[in-house]
Parts: sequence; structure tokens; C-alpha cells
Amino acid sequence: MRFLIVRTDIRTVADGDIAAAWADGHRLRDETTAPEPRRQIVHAEDRDAALLLARALAAVGAVRAGRQRVKVLPLSEPRPAFRNRSHRTST
Repeated sequence: MRFLIVRTDIRTVADGDIAAAWADGHRLRDETTAPEPRRQIVHAEDRDAALLLARALAAVGAVRAGRQRVKVLPLSEPRPAFRNRSHRTST
């Protein structure tokens, strides 16, 4: 499975927005409609490599200070091996 490792800026939120989201029961941040700004994108071919890269990106000062975050996202399942069943041997 392939993975995408993304380092993003964390958007600041006003205290009033937090209170309104809590009171209304809706999400404060919705990545599907308004994703956080991306700083760095890296691809990995397997989970171990993705986690190793994520740990390296987490060592960046802005991540450690809480201004940025690192996300590991699975991209797709590996494709099954292709078999050509139309090929037959004659006997």
C-alpha cells in the first residue's frame, strides 16, 4: 500500500468559534471542505517507510512547537497480480 505523508500548518481558531462549535455540536475543522495549508509532501511505498518519514518530519521545530502537524494517509490498496486467462496451451 502506498502512503502520503503531509506536513501542514495548523489553522488558529478564535475562542468564539470553539464555543460555537461545541454548543452546536458541529466540527470545528473539516478537512474535506477546507484542508490545512500544506508545507511538505512525501510519498512512501509501505507503512514502515511512511512512519519513518513521519517521525523525521515530526522533528521539525514548527511541528514540535505545535504550529504544524504531520499526517500519514493511505493512498490505495495494492493491486492484485494480473493473470492472463485467455492464453491456453493446445495439446
